[in-house]
Amino acid sequence: MSATDTTLEQPAEAAPETPPFSMELSQDQKDIRDWVHGFAEGVVRPAAAEWDEREETPWPIIQEAAQIGLYSFESLGQFFADETGLMLPLVNEELFWGDAGIGMSIMGTTLAVAAIFGQGTPEQIGEWIPQCYGTADDVKVAAFCASEPNAGSDVSAVRTRAKFDEATGEWVLNGQKAWATNGGISDVHVIIATVDPELGSRGHAAFIVPPGTPGLTQGTKVKKHGLRASHTADVFLDDCRVPGACLLGGKERLDERLARVREGKKGKSQAAMATFEASRPTVGAQAIGIARAAYEYALEYAKDREQFGKAIIENQAIAFALADMKLEIDAARLLVWRASWMGRTGQPFRNAEGSMSKLKAGEVATWATERAIHILGGNGYTREFPVERWHRDAKIYTIFEGTSEIQRLVIARAISGVHVR
Repeated sequence: MSATDTTLEQPAEAAPETPPFSMELSQDQKDIRDWVHGFAEGVVRPAAAEWDEREETPWPIIQEAAQIGLYSFESLGQFFADETGLMLPLVNEELFWGDAGIGMSIMGTTLAVAAIFGQGTPEQIGEWIPQCYGTADDVKVAAFCASEPNAGSDVSAVRTRAKFDEATGEWVLNGQKAWATNGGISDVHVIIATVDPELGSRGHAAFIVPPGTPGLTQGTKVKKHGLRASHTADVFLDDCRVPGACLLGGKERLDERLARVREGKKGKSQAAMATFEASRPTVGAQAIGIARAAYEYALEYAKDREQFGKAIIENQAIAFALADMKLEIDAARLLVWRASWMGRTGQPFRNAEGSMSKLKAGEVATWATERAIHILGGNGYTREFPVERWHRDAKIYTIFEGTSEIQRLVIARAISGVHVR
């Protein structure tokens, strides 16, 4: 056999396979989605009106979620582990489809958990995340405290101070936090404080305040327009001392970061914004759950409600409104899924895709729930029907974790490269 023949017999090097593009959910994702939907339909939604009226934390429902394995650090770990990044938004959409107030009482803990997971050391993650949840028999919640009376959208205006006491090795926290989900009723509080006011938001750090720490007290509980089953309150810190080990990431890493900033070098995202950036697609999924609930209810109502001898959905005005609702909800979901996938797979948000998803979903939820009220007419304006509650719940999604205006600012800066003000 000639050399030429030998060459011809050698198999050609196989070209790398390109994985097929698919938007089909895996069987595991479908199973988890359906499991959460069952809980939302059978437990959450029937209790929604009661807890909205009571404006209290629905501890029995949180405990039931814990007992079935939905509220625990193990389940959250399973959701986070999904390599596509879609599991967490799927879970949130279904739960908030049931009710946003109860959904937030269950999922509000995850914001504190995200801060610990994103900024903490492995030791801190292992110690504190389980304590955020407690056990199925003794459930706990956690709070992420960033906003202040004069520091909402302007996170650089945070005045809560953290000073290191060299003599005791403790951090001393003083200040006031506002609008804290689970604030004051939590076992674990994550506090954003400034360690160097001259550096603005780049001088911030995150601290864990352990259960029962003296100096942390709950202020006024906020009576809200929506999400009434979710506890929101001010948190006061008065010479609140926490061990040095409660600084997320540790003091050595903080000192290195501050030194870089003082030298004029670019630092990583500051403590609060790093948490918000990671959570925005999930928050968008919550808004989609509310919007979908309103759309589905309005659709069935329009099929059943008769005026002038026919179902109102036979009128183009109603049918087109429902068509637009479905269109916008599906479009918002795709933005959320894209951002969730990008975040999980390490793709940079070069065009502020996370902000896009939260902005679109929040505005769609507010608009779609208003449309649902209109389709129900006078019935939609009464508490006998759930769409007015969904509308009240939806509005916060254009405000918290970055207002719609802030999201547009973030997107504008990302696409232009200009520091738009």
